[in-house]
Amino acid sequence: MIGFLIAIVVTAVSLLIISKLPLGVEIDSPVIALIAGAIIGAFDGLYSLIPGWLRTIPAVLSLGLVPLIGSIVVFGFTAWLVEGFRLRWGFGSAILGAIALSMINFILFSILNQTGLVAV
Repeated sequence: MIGFLIAIVVTAVSLLIISKLPLGVEIDSPVIALIAGAIIGAFDGLYSLIPGWLRTIPAVLSLGLVPLIGSIVVFGFTAWLVEGFRLRWGFGSAILGAIALSMINFILFSILNQTGLVAV
């Protein structure tokens, strides 16, 4: 449970960073970022319930396109669900935001892992 809460906070911080970049992602407040982080984290948790071999085969065969499309859909769906989380350029912002979210989350979780605050 603590790991999920840490993931929500890290994702919310990542979303706030992304909203400051010129990617077309707009977030009104940190509370909206926390709500969006919780939704994205819940979808990520559901995705992790699928067995690893079943996730790996389509990812390898499509050269990573299937997980990327899934991330874009989750990012766009979250923006559609949460009032105050907008994609200025629609699908283009969803693509850029999903890619930026994965990169910033990777960096933040790597830092947390190296400091020993979270085990990945």
